Amino acid sequence: MTDHVATERNAPKAPRPLLRDTLGQVFRRARLSQGRTLADVARAARVSMPYLSELERGRKEASSEVIAAICEALGIELSDVLLKVGQLLVAERVHHARLARTEALRAASTRTPDAYCLAA
Repeated sequence: MTDHVATERNAPKAPRPLLRDTLGQVFRRARLSQGRTLADVARAARVSMPYLSELERGRKEASSEVIAAICEALGIELSDVLLKVGQLLVAERVHHARLARTEALRAASTRTPDAYCLAA
């Protein structure tokens, strides 16, 4: 096994993003892009304003019924929300893979070579 492969295997793994965090980001971005308040969207979705805030910050898990209600309140399709969540999760995975490769290359370049100089 090469040192490069061993380094990649031993590198600490980045924590996987949680669905609730990414879903909250998508909802918050949609709400803000519409210029709407938490109170407005919460009222339309029939959830409390503190609960919607917690969802947007990724602190609470939402049921499928609540997700559907928020989509309805925002006037966006569930499929579009899920697509955006998927895109963000893929982007996060790519970002972490690039960071891991960069770290592995940096670590490999700072190691001293395992070579011996033989005198004649």
